[in-house]
Amino acid sequence: MEHPAGNAAGRPRRALLVVDMQNGFCHPEGSLPALGLALAGAEAAVERASAAVATARAAGLPVIFTRHVYRPGRADEGRNLGGSHPALAEVSSLAAGSWDADVVDELGCGPGDLIVDKVRFDAFLWTSLDPLLQGLGAEELVVCGVVTNICVESTVRAAYMRDYRVTLLGDACAALSPRLHEIGLEVMGACGFATVTTVAEVFGAGHPASGGEAAAAAGAPAGEAPDAPSGAPLGAEPAESA
Repeated sequence: MEHPAGNAAGRPRRALLVVDMQNGFCHPEGSLPALGLALAGAEAAVERASAAVATARAAGLPVIFTRHVYRPGRADEGRNLGGSHPALAEVSSLAAGSWDADVVDELGCGPGDLIVDKVRFDAFLWTSLDPLLQGLGAEELVVCGVVTNICVESTVRAAYMRDYRVTLLGDACAALSPRLHEIGLEVMGACGFATVTTVAEVFGAGHPASGGEAAAAAGAPAGEAPDAPSGAPLGAEPAESA
């Protein structure tokens, strides 16, 4: 019997990609908040991402978590990032194997989950993400995570250039300020890199955020809905192109 979201080989065409929702970024005691770099709306974004993860799992779709991590000594951090943010090294931010680098507990990421570690903003660069998605048969990515205008946007752009269809759950993302969050969503949507929508739009009113709250969180003014998602609900098969 073919998977309801599968292709002819019985593999799911969609996958949920959760970008960098780690303690270092999203937990109040993480390394970035400790440096005064707390993400605006991180708690709400994690709550909505948790709903997305639960729904994707219930639909039998793959869930992939990315983690931004550095080896001891941070030789893999790179000159640009290390030079512009030296304080991150001082607090051992996102060190491999540390609590700071772990995915937040709310998302229930365990040893059996698909995890891709990265050292650059773009989750495709120098990682196994692309071959993993190809092996899963995924053609469309539903994306959420942090930081909206940095790692999320870099990854969405890279996915688009690799011919994946991307649906971005805007209200399950967060950035250093609401303005930067909204700019990131606007750029990704306006340039066609992703269809920007909300958890409520994709999963229904039973999930966190609906109505004006969802529209605002996705970067649309209150009372104005964001662009409608191009795909069907997460557990359904995407429509074939003409």
